[in-house]
Amino acid sequence: MTNSVNKTLTFFTPVNIQIQDVSPTRKSLVVSFDAKEVGIEYQAVIGEVSKQARLPGFRPGKAPAALVLKQYGKNITEDFKQKVVGKAYRDALKETKLNVIQVTGVEEGTIVPDQAATITITVDLQPTFELPDLAGIPVTVVPEVVADAEVDAAIDALRGERADFKVAERASAKGDYVKLSYEGTVAGQAILEIAPEKQIYGKVPQTWEEVESENDGLIPGLGKQLGGLSVGDKKTIEIVFPAEFAGAPALAGKTASYAVEILEIRERVLPELNEEFFKSNQVDDLAGLQSKVRNNLVARKDHENRTGKRRQVVDALLAKIVFPAPESLVEQETQSVLRRFMEENMRRGVPQEQFEKDKTQLIAGARVAAENRVRTQMILARIAEQEKLQVDASDIDAFLYRESTQSGIRPEKLVKDLTNDRDRLRAVQQSIVFDKALDLVVSKATVSEAAPAAV
Repeated sequence: MTNSVNKTLTFFTPVNIQIQDVSPTRKSLVVSFDAKEVGIEYQAVIGEVSKQARLPGFRPGKAPAALVLKQYGKNITEDFKQKVVGKAYRDALKETKLNVIQVTGVEEGTIVPDQAATITITVDLQPTFELPDLAGIPVTVVPEVVADAEVDAAIDALRGERADFKVAERASAKGDYVKLSYEGTVAGQAILEIAPEKQIYGKVPQTWEEVESENDGLIPGLGKQLGGLSVGDKKTIEIVFPAEFAGAPALAGKTASYAVEILEIRERVLPELNEEFFKSNQVDDLAGLQSKVRNNLVARKDHENRTGKRRQVVDALLAKIVFPAPESLVEQETQSVLRRFMEENMRRGVPQEQFEKDKTQLIAGARVAAENRVRTQMILARIAEQEKLQVDASDIDAFLYRESTQSGIRPEKLVKDLTNDRDRLRAVQQSIVFDKALDLVVSKATVSEAAPAAV
């Protein structure tokens, strides 16, 4: 956004109004009143205060203006300024017919009785754009047919959740868990000295690590180098920490050497597919378990497809309908995105100093997400307006049921909270309308299936 004035439009009316371009969606309204107009507003305020004034010896509305000014001068001055600013805003909207979303700034200038006044009001405007044909947006879904191999993999995962770990008198193999000790150095310097507050990365007398796991443990890549080792074996393992390693910023991008000793090896033993296992999964036999797992996988794919179609439709709408998002709304949403991101990562234990280090990138990423979200909401609002979509009682009932189920709060309590919080109620209604608009476009999309993915 630029602070320079690109264009000025003047409305020659009883009130002089100029529109100055600040950005494609932001304008400054410069409203000028002559001394007579200002004087009229001042006398109007005195008259309003006089009607309510209670002064000894005078009936309401009969006290001399001089006494009213002496007694209520400060209040009159404040009310007078607010009245002039309010009139400036109302007159400007009436004459310019601008579709204002939000007032972002007011410069009052000098407002005193019987003198000309100029008020500058900066506003963000509703952007103008046309909706394209909403039918036939192409979206891709995955086949919802579940292969036998997928069912077998899911059953193995269920067994893995209840696996037993027994001591193994052999070399470690993939899937085993090994108890080990380690001590790390970087270029000969102990990690305990480099990051003393992060002892877990420096020296540990014993811990467990999965051998050749698909997922990194505490130290990235350590488990992938533990195969083929026996109890008592010692090994030096080289670890390259990622450049953006958040666990211990002092180690980010560095190569560390870990002296490792294997203390114990345990192999994972899956439970048998027997009556006890079937009963624990609320089925009678293997066929029942396979049927249940298959149904769950179908439901999961259906959910992923529905989510995927909505995401693809939003992406297509953003690509088709290009317009600048109002700056004030983007700023508000950026702060909201950053706040949610930081709260989530603080729950995960990411240190505050990491946020400060990545501040520039975080703000840039949050701004992109915020701008897309603001534009998406404006597009969906326009679709809802075009299609005359509204919120009815059944929509609110469905929201209350979902919210109650997820939060455990009784519906009666939710209704009371919404009744007492009008802003939240409006937000809920807006969200419902947006969902209806998006579902409408999704229902008109052209759907094709992607090739089945490998299990």
